[in-house]
Amino acid sequence: MIEYSGFAGLRRCIAADWSPRIGDPNIGAWITVAAYLACCVLALMVLRRRPRGAATGLWAVIAPLTGFLAVNKQLDLQSALTAAGRCMAHMQGWYDYRFFVQIAFIAILVMVVVMALMTGLRLLRGQLLSNGLALLGLAILCGFVLVRAVGFHHVDRLISMDFANIRFNFLFENAGLVMIALNAIFLLRRGAAPRRTGFRPSRP
Repeated sequence: MIEYSGFAGLRRCIAADWSPRIGDPNIGAWITVAAYLACCVLALMVLRRRPRGAATGLWAVIAPLTGFLAVNKQLDLQSALTAAGRCMAHMQGWYDYRFFVQIAFIAILVMVVVMALMTGLRLLRGQLLSNGLALLGLAILCGFVLVRAVGFHHVDRLISMDFANIRFNFLFENAGLVMIALNAIFLLRRGAAPRRTGFRPSRP
């Protein structure tokens, strides 16, 4: 039985389950970190060059988000969030009902992701063909990260299964990153939009 109370007690409880360190030193995790960093750099390049059809708002979200997730991948901050939820459940007396809380939280997260996707589709009207793959990749990525943050063991077991010795969580996470990267490369290859100048040809 956990007897921690107050903020200091919550901090000690979290520290018992999580501490900042390299959480996953295997090659697959470092490949994912590199993919996050590549997406961050590509998004910054899109923002800097502003190629034709690029949706600035979308790429302004992708750049800092993928940069943060690159750091988070090895610090494993979602485990700190899971530990915080577990400690609060013990301290506030609802640990035995955590299953229902997790189900409700996952349902809310799914709704948030769907609403964000629908909002993105509406805001990208006229630019969807040029940015739709990145939007879909971002939705997959956010859904994956949020579900992992919940710490729902049944979902964790499902996405931790493997196919040909490659875990599904690696495939799901990197699928979103590949979509974002491909969309960025597509935009950059199209080249920057021509800049308008004040020069006008003289009339004969």
